[in-house]
Amino acid sequence: MDWLHLGIVFGAALITALATGLGALPFLLVPRMSRRWLGASNALAAGLMIAASLTLIVEGAQESQGRLAIGLLLGYLAMRVGRRFMHRHGEFALGELRGADAKKALLIVGVMTLHSFTEGLGVGVSFGGGEGLGVFISAAIAVHNVPEGLAISLVLVPRGVSPWTAAGWSVFSSLPQPLMAVPAYLFVTAFTPLLPVGFGLAAGAMLWMTVSELLPEARVTLGRVGVLVAVIVSAVAMIAFQETLLR
Repeated sequence: MDWLHLGIVFGAALITALATGLGALPFLLVPRMSRRWLGASNALAAGLMIAASLTLIVEGAQESQGRLAIGLLLGYLAMRVGRRFMHRHGEFALGELRGADAKKALLIVGVMTLHSFTEGLGVGVSFGGGEGLGVFISAAIAVHNVPEGLAISLVLVPRGVSPWTAAGWSVFSSLPQPLMAVPAYLFVTAFTPLLPVGFGLAAGAMLWMTVSELLPEARVTLGRVGVLVAVIVSAVAMIAFQETLLR
């Protein structure tokens, strides 16, 4: 076993996880956000997640449409079960957050954590194709993780979470990346077929979170037109960012 290569794979995936915390940096400039920003923040986060989900669906469909569909269904079911569990077990707390705010925070962190498993697989599998490819894919995922951290912070900070705490939760949600990268690198043949399922799982969970949680709450304060504008702007910005990154 080549421990040096394993260390490189783990280190690259760890850097991608830490990059997620950078998404909270803009909130250091505005450490306190009033609750009236909540609707706009939810809509912007929804746009980012919709764009990320569409990218995952396209990538998964190129590998296997059947396994992608299985992943989408699993992601939807996982989030339905998670929300039902929260409702049955009453009051939740996350730091200073209580009630509905804590549940929203737990859901967004949970969704992004599911997504991170797939990204960890991607890092490990890419290193299986050579160190140069692995470094390139890791760098792309690291940059891509910044707006994902922003999406998490857009949900947490307006609800009273400090930017530094939001950064911590963002990094926490990405910890599956280094944990999954090494096994995927060691057993690349076994893990490669799981990628489209992982893509679908993450996309299904993010789309559920968007439709069931973020958009209804955003519409209360922004109205339909305001939500539509915010979602389109953030989704187009995310897609443009991804396309620029892949060139």
